[in-house]
Amino acid sequence: MTKTKSRILAALALTTALTAPALIAPLFTAPAAVAAAPTVSGVQDFSDLAAKVTPAVVNVQVTMKVNGDDEDTQMSSKERGEQNKQMEEFMQKFAERFGMPMQPGQPGAKPSRPSQKGQAVGTGFIVDEKGWIVTNFHVAGKADSITVSLADGRKLPAKLVGGDEKTDLALLKVESDKPLPAVSFGDASKVRVGQAVMAVGNPFGLGGTVTTGIVSARGRDIQSGPFDDYIQTDAAINRGNSGGPLFDMDGKVIGINTAIFSPSGGSVGLGFAIPSSLAEPVIAQLKANGKVERGLLGVQIQPLNEELAKSLSLKDEKGALVSQVTPDSAAMAAGIQSGDVIMSVDGKNVDTIKDLTRMISSMKPGTSVKMTVWRDGKDVTVTAKIRGDKEEAQVIKASADGTDKADKKAEPLSYGVSLAPISKEMRQGMKLDDAVKGAAIASVEPGSPADEIGLKRGDILQQVGRDAVDSPQAAAEKLKEAKKAGKPVLMKVYREGMTRFVAISPRAA
Repeated sequence: MTKTKSRILAALALTTALTAPALIAPLFTAPAAVAAAPTVSGVQDFSDLAAKVTPAVVNVQVTMKVNGDDEDTQMSSKERGEQNKQMEEFMQKFAERFGMPMQPGQPGAKPSRPSQKGQAVGTGFIVDEKGWIVTNFHVAGKADSITVSLADGRKLPAKLVGGDEKTDLALLKVESDKPLPAVSFGDASKVRVGQAVMAVGNPFGLGGTVTTGIVSARGRDIQSGPFDDYIQTDAAINRGNSGGPLFDMDGKVIGINTAIFSPSGGSVGLGFAIPSSLAEPVIAQLKANGKVERGLLGVQIQPLNEELAKSLSLKDEKGALVSQVTPDSAAMAAGIQSGDVIMSVDGKNVDTIKDLTRMISSMKPGTSVKMTVWRDGKDVTVTAKIRGDKEEAQVIKASADGTDKADKKAEPLSYGVSLAPISKEMRQGMKLDDAVKGAAIASVEPGSPADEIGLKRGDILQQVGRDAVDSPQAAAEKLKEAKKAGKPVLMKVYREGMTRFVAISPRAA
């Protein structure tokens, strides 16, 4: 890991460990009537905006187990000792980097009693008067208990409705006997570099703090996750600001403050906020279902470089190169192949692998999309039916002992093929007649016996020896029996409307 990336990742969690509660002043006070502030030539007045939105910004205090008893009982003493050592080393480095002495009760500190609780604070903001609150997943996603401090001084227990670690977003709910002040999301797609913004948060646990600046950049990728598309701002953001809102001048939330780049742990004018355009649909799913389900194509992709683009006869480096297709996936059913370059999805250009990831993940499972792929020097159009990311393909490896892929004791592949069931979607994508039975070849290991005799992904294995097979399990069992016989086995293979017989010998042990 590079030093730059290390500094970024070390500063991603902006929550502040609380070891001296006396340091935390009252977070907010109810706003009194604000008189018009004098306007100084060349300086923008944010006082009216601050008075308008700060009542909806809250402090989020969490407690979590440092050494969870339930988890510890499932680990050996050696594993537990190694985990504790790693945690102590990490927290010691964290403390040294941010100038924070280790105290009893902090993760990594020497225990003062057998069971400890770690405390941290962050920020959140109310998006519905009924008590719905948005914050970061790294603030509250793994908390044992959550307390929210409101602008009027009240402290309310909060419930974690749901969280999404991939986008670092979480949704909380509090119960109040009266409507709560709330703010709403703005349109981050209209944010322009150079426009004025205001951040509100709880830096270092000191309470409600307003900082201002401009949008420094858009579309920042700081390598923190698959959906990086941050708004960069020079408004001061520090640890404890996590989950706080970034406002435009109309009082709309255009971002959720999440990360900083800092060698010292304090603000150096490089803060990053999740754009509302990414956050709003995630929060809507959390509110409705308590979880986020994303569309899944079922491919492993890699970026193009100049050499790859030239070898593929592409004029530039735009697109997403498919390095592997997941067995029994939407991609496989659509006929997408390893080596294809995905160029567009429903008419929208795919310039980078991040573009493809965001496009597909935002789609509802079951959606059919047309995709243009570059294959063998020309454009090919395929149609894929997007699946949910909770659907797991069943893949059986034709190993020497016929064991399932999930079995860690499985022997290396003897024939060099992985097999998958023929799903309904696969039949449609590969235009297979219902009469075609067998096990689909999901992948072929380079240099293996299967590769040497010309088997390809998408072939249908219909017969092993003299016996027909109609499932991966049946085929794997027959291959196991054939290996015991110690001689080549005859296989009937269906490909593109034709069948042929091939003889294959297992790889020598």
